[in-house]
Amino acid sequence: MRRRVVITGMGVCAPNGIGLGDFAEAMAVGKSGIRFQPGLKELEFGCQIAAQPELTEELLARYFTPLQLRGLNATGIMYGVIAGSDAWKDAGLAIAEKEAPDWDSGVLFGSGTLGVAKFREAIHQIDAKNVRRLGSTSVIQTMASGVSAYLGGILGCGNQVTTNSSACTTGTEGVLMGYERIAQGQAERMLVGSCSDSGPYVWAGFDAMRILPRQYNDRPEAASRPMSATAAGFVPGSGAGALLLESLESARARGAHIYAEILGGAVNSGGQRGDGSMTAPNSEAVQRCILQAIGNSGIDSADIDAINGHLTATGKDALEIANWSAALGRSGTDFPYVNSFKGYFGHCLSAAGSIECVAAVLQFEKEVLFGNLNCEDVHPEISKIIDQRAIPQKSRAYKPSILAKASFGFGDVNACVIFKRYTD
Repeated sequence: MRRRVVITGMGVCAPNGIGLGDFAEAMAVGKSGIRFQPGLKELEFGCQIAAQPELTEELLARYFTPLQLRGLNATGIMYGVIAGSDAWKDAGLAIAEKEAPDWDSGVLFGSGTLGVAKFREAIHQIDAKNVRRLGSTSVIQTMASGVSAYLGGILGCGNQVTTNSSACTTGTEGVLMGYERIAQGQAERMLVGSCSDSGPYVWAGFDAMRILPRQYNDRPEAASRPMSATAAGFVPGSGAGALLLESLESARARGAHIYAEILGGAVNSGGQRGDGSMTAPNSEAVQRCILQAIGNSGIDSADIDAINGHLTATGKDALEIANWSAALGRSGTDFPYVNSFKGYFGHCLSAAGSIECVAAVLQFEKEVLFGNLNCEDVHPEISKIIDQRAIPQKSRAYKPSILAKASFGFGDVNACVIFKRYTD
């Protein structure tokens, strides 16, 4: 008997808002976190804009001790600890006492390229034969599970503490991994999320691939244009999102606030076969993932009334809409509402899925459908498939019942999770 799993806490460290309240307000009013980056201009990047959370020393001091901050320059860990700690607090959970961990709670926090700036620092020290100057934190800042280790220790979690990494699918995949652990009775609570480092060492490769927009350096807020005819590439972003997943029994027993229920989902890969490759999705795999998520959730495609897509503002957006239409068997005026949040904070890479899951779930709480920024000119190939009224330009009052959220990543990997408005 699989247990029901709900979301009882959320936290976010996003380019357009740090903390759930500021983030929700930014999403509602259409505030962008994409900014011109002077450092990228100095390095002669073609794309000189990006989206990253704006941290202050005062903010960091609320989440880290002076000892933890000494030598800490892994931005992904900073973002992840802020988002994860806030989700834990939002759920009304106490930090475990020093004598014993919380055996029923775990952490599954994903990352992509973690501690890149620390790696660079270490390389320079090694090349200069100054190994002793690396410091005691270089390993934990550069290991993939560093963010989970930080959070696990801060909160005192005694269940599974681990990480996952699957490119841009990381955050959404992590939600499903945490969901499965609770549904199978192996944990009562799982803090899930993902983070991504900021900076040129993370973003340079994408600039070299020429898949970032280059003509919006003087208009950063207009640069990320999902589903638009004038989309010119994704804007790189960073940050972290976190969700506290909990068994329904545990949530009810302690009277926790419930944001939404997770019905199920699916993950798969296109194997880089057919039209799939290292950087492009296999359409059949995408459709299979969506269909499997629907089947695993015990619903029909007609039950979905809103979609939060991956939709990165590239030439693949029209293909993604075509895949959703084929998988759901819905088109024209029958197609559900669909939105992409990349216009608000760019493509946050390994953090994208978790930040977007937080925003998607907030739509249940706020009874709103967040709009699609910079999509005044819907791509003609998309207009052929679905009615433009399914793509709201601005946030509007709406009460979604069942929402599908998907992420697709480099390596031809896919994840789709189904959220539902919680009812007894």
